[in-house]
Amino acid sequence: MRIAGLMSGTSLDGVDCAILDTDGHMITAFGPGLERPYTSEERAVLAEAVEAALGWRFQGEEPLAFAKANEVLMRTHAEAVHAACEMAGCRPSDLDLIGFHGQTVLHQAPAGGAPGRTRQLGDGQALADILGCAVAYDFRTDDVLAGGQGAPLAPVYHKALADTSGLERPLGILNLGGVGNLTLVDSNGGLIAFDTGPANGLIDAFIEERTGEAMDRNGQMAAQGRVHEGALAEYLDHAHFSRDGAKSLDRWDFSLDPVRNLTTADGAATLSVLTARTVGLALNRLPERPERLLVCGGGRKNTTLLALIEVAADIIVHSAEAVGWRGDLIEAEAFAFLAARTELGLPISFPGTTGVAHPLLGGRIALPAQL
Repeated sequence: MRIAGLMSGTSLDGVDCAILDTDGHMITAFGPGLERPYTSEERAVLAEAVEAALGWRFQGEEPLAFAKANEVLMRTHAEAVHAACEMAGCRPSDLDLIGFHGQTVLHQAPAGGAPGRTRQLGDGQALADILGCAVAYDFRTDDVLAGGQGAPLAPVYHKALADTSGLERPLGILNLGGVGNLTLVDSNGGLIAFDTGPANGLIDAFIEERTGEAMDRNGQMAAQGRVHEGALAEYLDHAHFSRDGAKSLDRWDFSLDPVRNLTTADGAATLSVLTARTVGLALNRLPERPERLLVCGGGRKNTTLLALIEVAADIIVHSAEAVGWRGDLIEAEAFAFLAARTELGLPISFPGTTGVAHPLLGGRIALPAQL
């Protein structure tokens, strides 16, 4: 099947779209991919929806800001698919399927015996109607309802990537997005995955608050600062880091309060070392340790952060491009792959990845309205 996958992460940078040929088991061809960046106005609308979600927290009526954000998401995601199809020399209606993640605005992990909850904005049926192609969407709900974490979902695609590339096992794959998450493909091909801790999200929010810039480019600010061990200890006291097994985070589970009294450089350094140390803690919880980490997501471009991870985790770190992967597009590719598995009735989450009791199907299919 030829499938376009779509991903809009919590950084609110833009929509990633990648076309993939896959049977839901292996990848037979990598088609074109791109990022459709959000304008400052579009990003502001989505950020308003996230802020509204944090005030809502699943209590009462959904915020009105969600409707305006949905309009932005539908338009920008459709534009991304059209652009990728133009690169591929086809029309959206020529695709077999589109995998649409939507925009996460709030995620609550299971706690105290209560199931988790998750909310992704976006309308799979509307996107199918706009593009004239079937859309797989709502990938997380079934896992959460079954007692799983609802995240991460990319690990089954990470395994397919590793198998397609003929890479060694055990293999570690680290995604540095708003939150970090780690996948282990073990010696027997089994999967273990969980969120490691804050990654780009906390650093970006701190830098934007202090400087107005979107990120600490290449870790230049962090490289000039000194780590504040007291602030670091306050972060590491979070219950997430003492939990075993499957576990997930929302980008906003951690605040900037511990670093608010630090200089910009020291705050950036402290938050960067926090990311690095939590990766090390995560690796120490694995039943077998990989010899290297392949890093995808925006954080892989931060060479200061990668160097800190190498030291803190005592592991060789390579960018995904070192093995021929497309580091900016792996999440979008993953949702193309998951869409195929949804269509074919194959599981997308597993006990070792989300903590669900057994391998679980997920996602829904929306068919375009008849013309």
